[in-house]
Amino acid sequence: MLEGFRNVKLIARYVLTCAFVTLFMSTAIAQSPPQPIPLIFDTDIGNDCDDVLALGMIHALQSRGECELLAVTITKDNPLAAAFTDCVNTFYGRPDIPIGVCHSGVTPEPGSFNGLADTTDEGKLRYPHDLLSGETAVDAVTLLRTTLAGAEDHSVVICQVGFFTNLANLIDSPGDDISPLSGADLVKRKVRLLSVMAGSFVDNVDPATGQRKRLGEYNVIKDLAAARRLANRWPTPIIWSGYEIGIALRYPYRSIVNDYNYAAHHPLVESYNRFTKPPHHRPTWDLTTVLYPVRPDRGYFELSPAGDVTIDENGYTNFVASPKGRDHYLIAPDAQKERTLEALTLLSSQPPE
Repeated sequence: MLEGFRNVKLIARYVLTCAFVTLFMSTAIAQSPPQPIPLIFDTDIGNDCDDVLALGMIHALQSRGECELLAVTITKDNPLAAAFTDCVNTFYGRPDIPIGVCHSGVTPEPGSFNGLADTTDEGKLRYPHDLLSGETAVDAVTLLRTTLAGAEDHSVVICQVGFFTNLANLIDSPGDDISPLSGADLVKRKVRLLSVMAGSFVDNVDPATGQRKRLGEYNVIKDLAAARRLANRWPTPIIWSGYEIGIALRYPYRSIVNDYNYAAHHPLVESYNRFTKPPHHRPTWDLTTVLYPVRPDRGYFELSPAGDVTIDENGYTNFVASPKGRDHYLIAPDAQKERTLEALTLLSSQPPE
């Protein structure tokens, strides 16, 4: 009888131990930190300084373990755009991030600050980098296909803050040695979300007349054919950050003056000042396009109802609500604007690791 009692105690102890181990493991799994979001940045860098601030933000978010920048693809067709992008990536300690370029003929001028890639001090590059020209960079669609083919299914976020050229060409691309999948099927399998700075989803007021008018937004109209192809055919959810969002959240010039003094020369500061004579408070269009998909649950923005966005032949974006729609657009609540702008400012100005 005594032996049977001991056996019962041993069995009970074993059951309790198993239960404790199961509880410990489930708690550990639940408390494990989230994995960095794999991110591709598609930009027309050189046409506005908000692209540069957004790229700096991405590096800050990567340093915080919130995302991983897999590649940068460029829709400004000037060779200095890629060289300058490499300057910024190198400044932040990530010189090996691959960079892809297009050959569209869209905005071929160098821009007001991409020349920083060639700027020297006492015979040395102010911003060291080894990609000296986009003429030696890989084709953007090739880089996009390669990056997506190597990613986990339904994992990648793409932030498009320039023209639609590269991503429209991606979904039109056929299967090849990189992947047997067409571009559209590759996107459908690998991309979780496209976050795009484009369009306008509220009426805009003409400051001269006070009348409301529709807006053909810059990123849409510069390669309108590509924009319409993407809006018609992109196979994953899209979040649109419209013109009105960046206008509502203007980057404070005091941050440019005060928050970047840890470096004698800073590419974000010099880009901001070269783009438009300071002081100015530049809209944060491209920064918002990065912030939402990396931090969707922080309450910085609200989302429209689900629906479908189309782009007409004049470049106007049209949204029609639909419960099964692919698209949402961002809304910037007045009550959150101050803290959202603070997040944009703090992340942009975070020093390199």
